[in-house]
Parts: sequence; structure tokens; C-alpha cells
Amino acid sequence: MRVLVVDDDRAVLSGLRRAFALANFDVYTTGDGETALAIAEQIQPDIIVLDVVLPGLDGFSVCERLRGKVPSGVPILLLSARDAVPDRVTGLDRGADDYLVKPFALDELLARCRALLRRTQPPGHLLSFSDVSLYLSSREAFRSEQPLPLTPREFDLLEMFLKHPRQVLTREQLSQHVWGYAFEGESNFVDVAVMELRKKLESRNQPRLIQTIRGLGYILRED
Repeated sequence: MRVLVVDDDRAVLSGLRRAFALANFDVYTTGDGETALAIAEQIQPDIIVLDVVLPGLDGFSVCERLRGKVPSGVPILLLSARDAVPDRVTGLDRGADDYLVKPFALDELLARCRALLRRTQPPGHLLSFSDVSLYLSSREAFRSEQPLPLTPREFDLLEMFLKHPRQVLTREQLSQHVWGYAFEGESNFVDVAVMELRKKLESRNQPRLIQTIRGLGYILRED
């Protein structure tokens, strides 16, 4: 996922660049509005984080002009030290999807960005079962609205289960579809991967969803 971050405060920009990179975003940054418009048109970001107070063209004007340069579904999150209602209303009326007041917690900023991105998921790009949700475009997984820190392989494994709920999946099927090669009976790599995925799915003492079917494989179901 590509994020464009626009802020003229170098310390803020550096912190946001680091936070988004750690969250597996491709990060593009700039400190002025005119450059932001050019970058947005060139890279077509998935989400834009935009400070209101910028040199030259202010964030409200940039936000309004961005709507003519990126697809209408691209969310824009405004950042500002101004917390008055008229300022928030102005930002939303000029094309923003959300408004976060400075100073803010990085965790909240990232959570708001994830929420905005979930709203823009194309039809069919969400898989869910019970309280588990998987967003294919952003490659995010949640249980009970809490993010699951999955590895790429664990994500693919969970995707396989969510695409075939209440269906027994053999080790051979999982190996072929997730790892891309045939399962060998003496190996336990599939069992180890399922065990690690279970740990993350059940980290808050949630009920088990991936059940073992002895002699056959695994099934995603509720008891």
C-alpha cells in the first residue's frame, strides 16, 4: 500500500515515515503542497496523510485539488493543531475523509488509516468467518477488530481457510496452494505453520476456529 505524507515539520515527517514503513507501507513524503499534488498524480497513492498548515498552498486547498488528481475513493486524512469545530468542518467539506488533531498517538493515526483503507476495499476483497476478517488488498487480518500480526505465509494460510470454511483441507492441499509445492508425508512444516497461526488467532484466549481432523487435515469451523 502506498501512502503519501505531507507535513512541513521535519521531525513529524521523519516519525511518520518510520511508522508507516514499519507498518509495511511504501512511503512517499514531502513538505509542501505543490509537490504533494505532483507526487500524488504520479504515484496514485492508496491513502494520503496531509497537514493543514503548509507553506504556500495550505492543506485545505491541497485537499480540494487532490480530488481532481487521484481517484475519488482514495482516502485523505488531515492533520492539524486546530481542534475547533469550524476547522474540522472545513476540512471535511473540502474533501477530507477524516481529521486528526495534533499532537496524536502514532497508533491512533495508523488505526485510522487502516479503517479508511478498509472502507475502500473493492467488492470481494474481504473474507470473513466468525469474528475473523481478512482484507486482501491491504493484506490485513483482524480478530474481534484487533489486528493480527501475521507473516506473509500465515496470511496466505488463513486466506486458504477463509476461502473454504467448514471444509476439510488436507496437508497436501495446504502445501500445494500456500507453499506451491507437493507435500511430503515425512515433513511437518504444514503442522508447524498451522500451530503458529493458531497461537496468533487465540492470543487473547479466543475460541479455537482451526480444528484438527485426525488422519485427514484441518477445518475452519466453530464448535
